[in-house]
Amino acid sequence: MERRKFLTAGAAGLAMAASRNYAAEFADRPPLRVGLIGCGWYGKVDLFRLIQIAPIEVVSVCDVDRKLLEECANLCAERQVSKKKPQMFTDYRKMLAPKDLDLVLIGTPDHWHALPMIEAARAGCDIYVQKPISVDVVEGQAMVAAARKYKRVVQVGTQRRSTPHLVEARDIVQQGKLGTIGHVEVFSYGGGRPLILKPTPVPETLDWDFWVGPAPYMDYAPEIQRSWRSFMAYGNGTIGDMGIHMLDMVRWFMNLGWPKRISSFGGIRALKGGANDISDDQTAMFEYDDLTVVWKHRRFGSRPDPDYDWGAILYGTQGTLKAGVFAYDFIPAGKNEPKIHRDVTYELEQYPEDKTEPRLERHAAPAVRYHFKDLLNNMQTRGRPVADIEEGYISSACCILANISMKLGRTLTWDAQKQMVVADEEANRLLRRPYRKPWIHPEVKNV
Repeated sequence: MERRKFLTAGAAGLAMAASRNYAAEFADRPPLRVGLIGCGWYGKVDLFRLIQIAPIEVVSVCDVDRKLLEECANLCAERQVSKKKPQMFTDYRKMLAPKDLDLVLIGTPDHWHALPMIEAARAGCDIYVQKPISVDVVEGQAMVAAARKYKRVVQVGTQRRSTPHLVEARDIVQQGKLGTIGHVEVFSYGGGRPLILKPTPVPETLDWDFWVGPAPYMDYAPEIQRSWRSFMAYGNGTIGDMGIHMLDMVRWFMNLGWPKRISSFGGIRALKGGANDISDDQTAMFEYDDLTVVWKHRRFGSRPDPDYDWGAILYGTQGTLKAGVFAYDFIPAGKNEPKIHRDVTYELEQYPEDKTEPRLERHAAPAVRYHFKDLLNNMQTRGRPVADIEEGYISSACCILANISMKLGRTLTWDAQKQMVVADEEANRLLRRPYRKPWIHPEVKNV
């Protein structure tokens, strides 16, 4: 089924299997054997959306925090049809060793995406991996290489590509209703504060050394484990967390590949005094032929548009499109042409557990379900999903390159064919960050 019709059918009331409310196209399939690596917030969000739409058996779950691990396993036993408690692991390698899984979900912090994903590919699993796919560029290159070498279907958690109202917004762009698009802004405003660390003994249920893994070591503090996105050791800053979603959405809207040049500047301007080291103010420019995509985040102060704190604005000769997670607005240039507004699709009646699940982003739940539907269909056909690993790599690497540009204070020219920065040895050294021993950095040649 053509993708647009597939999403429309879902929003209009796709027929469900009576017993479990499964999507009809999956109801009669044999259960998939599924494993989860990373039992925190979004690992569970993703897994429980999958349980809603298709017959699966959660066979195994893995986390270095045994408290999170036990909680997740118990919830799986409540949610899945078999009511069986999945086997629990604290080492992803041991979980993957039996090679008994059809699909592996990876919901770990960013610094733990690459190694488990590559190991899952070797184990013959298809994969759903959260964004950004990696903390450095070479990790991402190795992940793409592993997916292709082992012929795995890999979906990246950039679920804007499966958000019903944004699929409709993309149609407006693809139909040429904006005319020539000459400028795009992507942005995120708010959400910042200085983090004060309160070091405490490592909980007996947590293997902190394994949690840190290949990343730079920091002494344990609960604020680091909870808010790891605020530390460059374990993530890619706001641009790598929020920016990748909107940059990826724009690339999808416009069928954009790699930019030719990337430049960025910013730093900690206002939210000083904390242990967190991500920029609270950053601008990045991604230069394409006849188009510049500009990213802006500011984690303090008010937002320019009260209706859009996180999104994108595409400026064309015939109209302007504003798009975010809660809505889109198309404003034609002609005064007599009608404006178009669409709100996010909620599915709270079809999936009532969404109403009470702690910390669930209810506006994103339908998008995650559609994202998994796309993955499951491509697992059956062995095609490439809408957020294929290569698309996730491009969007992730662009954000990482912006951070490198900000660090070095200069524009980077990217050679998409050679996968390196042109005439800049210092920048190219930063495409691969050192791994803490005994972990070994993955390379394309050794996946």
